[in-house]
Amino acid sequence: MTFSVAVNGFRWRAHQDSVVDAIVHASGNIPVPVIKGNGYGLGAGILAREAMRVGADTIAVGTVFEVDDVAADTQGDIVVLEPFNPIDRAASAEWARLGERLHAGRVIRTIATFDSLRFLAQDSGSVRVILEANTSMHRFGFRESELLAALADGDVREAMERGRVLVEGLAVHMPIDQPADDAPPRGVGEGSAKAREVVRWAGLWQTETEVWEGHNAPINTIWVSHLDDTELSVVRSSVKESVVRLRTGTRLWLGDRGALTVMGTVLAFHPVASGTHVGYRQRTGPKGGTLVVVSGGTAHGIGLAGPSPVTSIRQRITTAGIGALDAAGRAMSPFSWQGKQRWFAEPPHQHVSMLWLPHPCVIPEVGDQMTAEVRFTTSRFDVVQGLDD
Repeated sequence: MTFSVAVNGFRWRAHQDSVVDAIVHASGNIPVPVIKGNGYGLGAGILAREAMRVGADTIAVGTVFEVDDVAADTQGDIVVLEPFNPIDRAASAEWARLGERLHAGRVIRTIATFDSLRFLAQDSGSVRVILEANTSMHRFGFRESELLAALADGDVREAMERGRVLVEGLAVHMPIDQPADDAPPRGVGEGSAKAREVVRWAGLWQTETEVWEGHNAPINTIWVSHLDDTELSVVRSSVKESVVRLRTGTRLWLGDRGALTVMGTVLAFHPVASGTHVGYRQRTGPKGGTLVVVSGGTAHGIGLAGPSPVTSIRQRITTAGIGALDAAGRAMSPFSWQGKQRWFAEPPHQHVSMLWLPHPCVIPEVGDQMTAEVRFTTSRFDVVQGLDD
């Protein structure tokens, strides 16, 4: 029996097309689909083929280890989002192996430190790179002064002029939420704090590309993330000489959850007497309840959850309540039956979950499907249905 996701292909693809059209209208360029990790639950190969369908000339993956997952299904460039650093020996070895493959010339590295850039500058090969700005995310990247110093370094400039390092733009990775800033930069009278920050970086980058002397100048492209269409329009209108490329993943692939239905197959059901102990932990259930075994366990991502990004008092109260129930040995499952979310009988097993259905309740038959609400980025489905065409 299976834990699966059924995709309404027509609706899902219509959503993709509408997102791409909106981004093209706002930025003037087709977006860069992000295909990383588990392929947003649907698989990297499927998403790579969909990226080609919408006309993407470039996609992005999370790490160098994910390049081969998409290379065969795409024809365009592949940006690796995790910055290259020669200190990481395992990743460096994978980069070396990648250099021997036919698609090596399509891959673009992200560089976030001067040492990493200089390491590549001293190599004898030719690599394509995007430099990463250290934005208000404060995750990694060049500060403004570091970026200017890197581009002014003699070894780096020589490597660029000789084609050993080809700089294909500046990556400006923004937070999802950001407080308002105090004042907009000169020439920008509108836009959110995120848009204004991108404009500041874009202006700096545009200036550097314009004053470059010699061959192989840095390309005046800004690779941005987490901007909505209004913010994109502000950036585009503020830095008209720059090419603005938006990287998008969640919005593109998971923006219409109604097109995706997750289901676990009922494997067994057992009416049990009050006080009966069940499962690995031998817990008891509700009086007159029925124990249902359904496909979907920790191997599929069931029961895996990250910290909650709570911001309001209500969210904090809800999170505290869930924590209290967990401490008492009660946890709500992601599975629903007859329109109601059902309780775990105990923590999920590796491939199945045991649930309680109270009395009175219509009992499912073996082979019936129970829907589930899951976090797609941590889910692994046995089957993805509906995309055979």
